[in-house]
Amino acid sequence: MSNYMWMPTTKKASRPKVSAETKALLKREANKWIEECLKPKRIQPPPEDHDFNYLVDIFTKWHGSFFYFCGTYHCPSPRAISPSFEQKFARMNYTGNYMYTLAYMRHTGQWIEIFHDLDAPACFEMIANEPYFLP
Repeated sequence: MSNYMWMPTTKKASRPKVSAETKALLKREANKWIEECLKPKRIQPPPEDHDFNYLVDIFTKWHGSFFYFCGTYHCPSPRAISPSFEQKFARMNYTGNYMYTLAYMRHTGQWIEIFHDLDAPACFEMIANEPYFLP
């Protein structure tokens, strides 16, 4: 006789729906903040050595209830597979009531959530100052 028993599975908690108004508001605030704060701080002139990739742009995009911060890199090396590529480096997950969970992209390709229940300005502050969120 077996000691195992079948149990019903529980459903995953559903994510809150993000309204179009909330999406537009956050995108507008984030893009303004990127232009004023993040780009001057993170985007540098092209390096003298043409074998290394360098950051040329920072932008945002929504996918479902996730709001991503992405960087575009140029690859000047003649051995480069493509002339440029995009990489996500920060993710804000909408949790409801204008609050977000903030995650960074680990080198293994996994998102690691490290800050919970933050509003948008607090998320922007963390992205600007914490070393996890370097584009």
